[in-house]
Amino acid sequence: MADDDVPPEPDRRDGAPHPRETAVLFGQSTAEAAFLNAFNAGRQHHAWLISGPRGIGKATLAWKIARFLLATPRNDGGMFAGDPPTSLDIAPDHPVARRTRALSEPGLLLVRRPWDQKDKKLRTVITVDEIRKLHDFFNLSASDGGRRVVIIDPADDMNTSASNALLKLLEEPPKNATLLLISHTPSRLLPTIRSRCRTLRCTPLPPPDMAQALHAAGVDPGGDTAALAELAEGSVGEAMSLLHLDGLALYHSLVRLTGTAPNIDRAALLALAGTVNGRQNEQRFDLTVQLILRLLSRLARTGAGLPPAAAITESELAMLHRLAPDIGAARIWADLQQTLGARMAHGKAVNLDPSALILDMGLTLNEGAARATA
Repeated sequence: MADDDVPPEPDRRDGAPHPRETAVLFGQSTAEAAFLNAFNAGRQHHAWLISGPRGIGKATLAWKIARFLLATPRNDGGMFAGDPPTSLDIAPDHPVARRTRALSEPGLLLVRRPWDQKDKKLRTVITVDEIRKLHDFFNLSASDGGRRVVIIDPADDMNTSASNALLKLLEEPPKNATLLLISHTPSRLLPTIRSRCRTLRCTPLPPPDMAQALHAAGVDPGGDTAALAELAEGSVGEAMSLLHLDGLALYHSLVRLTGTAPNIDRAALLALAGTVNGRQNEQRFDLTVQLILRLLSRLARTGAGLPPAAAITESELAMLHRLAPDIGAARIWADLQQTLGARMAHGKAVNLDPSALILDMGLTLNEGAARATA
């Protein structure tokens, strides 16, 4: 945070524009069409659950829907009614677009993890007090009869009290209100919340859309966009993080290292572990853990007969098939992914030495390779 008086935004990814500032959405035309068709057919639901993996454009879609709803005149079906809209786009200089970018649109309420002024940090959850603001928002803004939109980003962050408070509101929704719930993991939400929402599913971006989205965000994806999209699992947000931390090169190193298992190159493993020590390398440590777990997932899927559609490196496919030849190996790698994921989360929580944790992951992977190829 550059200025102590300006709290960070929990829904903004470092190095990327905020979703409310992103005018063009790539790769989610199916979800856009589903909402627009419902709107034009008069089946506008009061609550929408926008789901999918992180970083694929769910929040951008929510803001696009919000702008559209607040800028589109109500159609009373009379003889002077215009043609139904064919797009969710509105002009970037439209007053609603300007006000939403400035977070000054009176018809819109954004709910996200709040800033704790006392402790000078973001709260870890969306609290019930944030959900209670919805009642004041609807009560104070209902006099003009216009649409009102609420974005909850992400709804997964609500604690139990907040979830229960939202459920009561969904059971008796205010007139002309639309709630947009963004969710990375819908299974974390109350089943009763999910049942009261209509779902818009967003999907991972293919390489062409990924390249366009990165360019639109002012990010140069480099030459190998296909490999980047595969490693990022179609997530633009994840791709930005990988580019920022040179994640493709790190994954290449992990593939080379794993390729020597079950006779792992211990000198190379020690060198890798030595790159994650110190507070300045905390992001590097997190990314290394994440990519090892992703590699284990790709091994498990390969052993189960579901190899990746595309290799990230030239030698990856050969390594995957050698170390995951059958369903028995798939079970070994799937178990290791879960075990090591939990172990690393615990190790970080209790401040264990990062290099020791990476070394442990590498040696455990080596043992897994010995069992998988026995």
